[in-house]
Amino acid sequence: MSDAPPPAQFDEAGLLYSRQFDDHYFSRIDGRAECAHVFIDGNDLPLRWRQQSEQTDTHGQNFAIGELGFGTGLNFLETWRQWRDIRQPGQHLSFLSVEGFPLAAETAGQALKNWPELGALSARLLERWDQLTSPMQLDDQTRLQVLQGDVTDMVVQFPLVDAWYLDGFSPANNPEMWGGDLLRSVFERSVVGGTFASYTAAGWVRRNLESAGFMVEKRTGFGSKRHMIAGRRL
Repeated sequence: MSDAPPPAQFDEAGLLYSRQFDDHYFSRIDGRAECAHVFIDGNDLPLRWRQQSEQTDTHGQNFAIGELGFGTGLNFLETWRQWRDIRQPGQHLSFLSVEGFPLAAETAGQALKNWPELGALSARLLERWDQLTSPMQLDDQTRLQVLQGDVTDMVVQFPLVDAWYLDGFSPANNPEMWGGDLLRSVFERSVVGGTFASYTAAGWVRRNLESAGFMVEKRTGFGSKRHMIAGRRL
């Protein structure tokens, strides 16, 4: 039996770390707060959900989020928490993610203990962790599915998406997750007016997104990160 440490392990601060990609799974300051700042606010989701609820007909009441890198499910859980506070009857959220290196439920559960405010939702997700690859109705207005496999192969299977969470490991250590071909697929699977947000502001990632067709802008980053990026398909 090999004595090598597992690909994902906890550091001395109790934060989950990927040896394969030499990067943490989320911000060492506060992963939940980073999700709220970068992905939820970066895609202007609270405003868009409220605007959607004010529509007078039922057309367009389904909102789809696509994510690259499910990890522990932290981004989904914080999104679900905020969505439950805002949504109105008739609105539905579909959250579709892709994960090439799925974690064990026990590992994800240990990582998520850092956020007791997500405890009840985390428990509901973890008890169905082995069903993630099948479409899962977590409540009557929230649907989740995680595709497992090569990210480039999986993204072309996505439905049209209203907002993207681009959350791969560091572009320097995981360049495949930020490549031009993949980001063109992300653009093609975006609705007109669809958005994306990412914690990284790496120049070559911005250029790949612009080449794909997105309008890209820098915004204030989270924590020690000076900048992040967000954008839209016009």
